[in-house]
Amino acid sequence: MARIWLFLPPLLFAALALLFFIGMMRDDPNGMPSMLEGREVPALRLTPLGEERVLTDALLRQPGVKLLNVWASWCAPCRAEHPMLKRLADEGIPIYGINYKDRPADALAFLAELGNPFAALGADANGRMGIELGLFGIPETFVIDGEGRIILRYAGPITEQELTRRIRPALAEAAAN
Repeated sequence: MARIWLFLPPLLFAALALLFFIGMMRDDPNGMPSMLEGREVPALRLTPLGEERVLTDALLRQPGVKLLNVWASWCAPCRAEHPMLKRLADEGIPIYGINYKDRPADALAFLAELGNPFAALGADANGRMGIELGLFGIPETFVIDGEGRIILRYAGPITEQELTRRIRPALAEAAAN
């Protein structure tokens, strides 16, 4: 009987480790749930960013598919995804940007260095808009339909693989709405 007690702790540990491993493999880190999917984008509370065209609610509710990207100059993954945003903008997809908790001079220098793929911009210096969007971190990108509804919330930098796997299907869904 005493021998059974010797094997019980390692067996329990192995069972818990297996459950943890299964849980980790099942979840998609970029597929975090969003309470906003299927709903309209919350009312924007942004300030202008330099002389750039200001992002407004009306722009997000115009006909057609669009992307809303939340970024910052201090965000390394934002820098990594920037060429993908420029490519999408070159394809004719309107991309609107929210600069998150950044210094305006740094944000404008970032755009001057890497190019500006955004049709309009706004600054969220205090992070209030980020809270309303339910951000987990940045970059985050929202696919929005012609009525201003969020079709997809994508957390993390857009890569070629994720563009094919998640973003383009959501753009097609938004266009069909």
